[in-house]
Amino acid sequence: MAFGIQRPELERWKHDVTNGQISFLTHYWVDHRFPGCTTVTKVGCCDIDKLVDWGSRYGLQREWLDLRNDYPHFDLFGTRQAEILKAEGRLDQLNKLVNTIGD
Repeated sequence: MAFGIQRPELERWKHDVTNGQISFLTHYWVDHRFPGCTTVTKVGCCDIDKLVDWGSRYGLQREWLDLRNDYPHFDLFGTRQAEILKAEGRLDQLNKLVNTIGD
């Protein structure tokens, strides 16, 4: 279950992914298979080769791609999520959510 994002953020992500850009979307997330993980970052791009190349820099494998819908993406969570967001200069996406938990 996803929550903590607004429609304009989701629409921007979909637009960027569809137009062949590597795009990041971080939101709250609950999945019983991943206890302790409360957020996920979807890194998407419709150009699969470009996305796989991007992911290989971080040890992500083609087999881990989520290809079930029109927006191919990697799901990042846990420590790898924070490490990759920091390396990409996008840690603000995660911090935005973490800083609102107590509000």
